Amino acid sequence: MRADVYFSLDVEADGPIPGPYSMVSLGLAVAGRSDGVFTAADPTADTFYRELRPISDDFVPEALAVSGLDRAALLRDGADPATAMGELSDWVTRTAGAGRPVIVAYPAVFDWMFLYWYLLRFTGASVFGHSGCLDIKTLYAVKAGVPIGAAVKSRMPAHLLSKRRHTHHALDDAVEQAELFANLMAWTP
Repeated sequence: MRADVYFSLDVEADGPIPGPYSMVSLGLAVAGRSDGVFTAADPTADTFYRELRPISDDFVPEALAVSGLDRAALLRDGADPATAMGELSDWVTRTAGAGRPVIVAYPAVFDWMFLYWYLLRFTGASVFGHSGCLDIKTLYAVKAGVPIGAAVKSRMPAHLLSKRRHTHHALDDAVEQAELFANLMAWTP
């Protein structure tokens, strides 16, 4: 059985769903690996970050404002989504080596939805397969024995949280979430 290699993902988008709206940036940081025993990685050591050219004219100004990115600059200078998704797939494959790549995110549903859609749309396949995703929010809920609604960072024990700020810069937040994930994997409540 292959070891899992965990990639912490954060996505910034200009709307609620992919297709009509665009993923404007994404960051990934290697959080660790497990062959039955989890080993944390330095999440700043292996990272991937891209700002992407929007794929449609539609956007929600409030959603775009969260990232602090400039739409005109993204239209002019953002990476072509097909090129960026190809680069991401190559980087993940190289980085995972013989391991199975798995996305982790908090919460995973939004970030996974955008990444998976973009990979299928622009490369025809997902290097993570169709289910290579683990939700950090659910992991906490199960380990802490709390409902999903109570699995919020403000209610988590402080020692589980990253010391890094949540900045809404995709790479910063991927690194922050990688630390949270590693702390949760090591935690025995």
